[in-house]
Amino acid sequence: MRGIPTMSDNLPKVSWIGLGIMGSPMSENLIKAGYDVTGHTLEQEKLDRLTAAGGTAASSLAEAVRDADLIITMVPASPQVEAIAYGPDGILENARPGALLIDMSSITPQTSVDLAAAAREKGIRVLDAPVSGGEAGAVEAVLSIMVGGERADFDEAKPVFEALGKTIVLCGPHGSGQTVKAANQLIVAVNIQACAEAVVFLEKSGVDLTAALDVLNGGLAGSTVLTRKKDNFLNRDFQPGFRIDLHHKDMGIVTDAARTVGAALPVGAVVAQLVASLRAQGDGGLDHSALLRAVERLSGTRA
Repeated sequence: MRGIPTMSDNLPKVSWIGLGIMGSPMSENLIKAGYDVTGHTLEQEKLDRLTAAGGTAASSLAEAVRDADLIITMVPASPQVEAIAYGPDGILENARPGALLIDMSSITPQTSVDLAAAAREKGIRVLDAPVSGGEAGAVEAVLSIMVGGERADFDEAKPVFEALGKTIVLCGPHGSGQTVKAANQLIVAVNIQACAEAVVFLEKSGVDLTAALDVLNGGLAGSTVLTRKKDNFLNRDFQPGFRIDLHHKDMGIVTDAARTVGAALPVGAVVAQLVASLRAQGDGGLDHSALLRAVERLSGTRA
């Protein structure tokens, strides 16, 4: 069974499935690092963007993965991962034995465990490797990458991860990356909610918001979330870097996983409901910093 080429060989041939807000800049960073990237997605304009960056567009998923040493998937949720992985036109039926499948989507831990087991029967290795950092982190190649799977596969994939992110950690066996990502999304959602509440409190108190957020971010209340989302709050700019729809999905994942292991998430449960409420009000396509809109509605400053 042929694995990924060693450092003395050419770089591995990469197949990239899913060229959305995160997938497009991430695939482009691999191209910049010298990788041969063949991509497939459903939107022609995303394929055009890939070819303009120096990649190759494939007309089908099977075509994209057939000759790949390494297959990376970045799609919205578990149903999409299952749709591209299984079936006669899916990855497992068309990738060659020995290929390494890296799923960088944010999905349920159990989906990752099941995928690894099914792939093993086909001689295909799997890592679950969800990321944190949003669109900006993807563009700047500074993502945090939390990985589940075998150490040997992780070590083999490390150079690819290093072209995409800065904090790269093997968290445990299959599914562990997804579990850590679920915890990440819990922390991010609660943090954004706290920042949103502080913004409304500060504005209603007549404080200079820019000055207040600057000094807060320099102390213990500072965070990557506040650094990344400060301008969103100040400018009410909610163009999606990470959509409420996707964070709603992730809060469902962490809530279900916590229930399974018997962990209480009292604050997380409230924030999950606030995210769901915002989505129900038609804001699902906005950036998750739009949680500010929900706090403004509750405070009587937004219709």
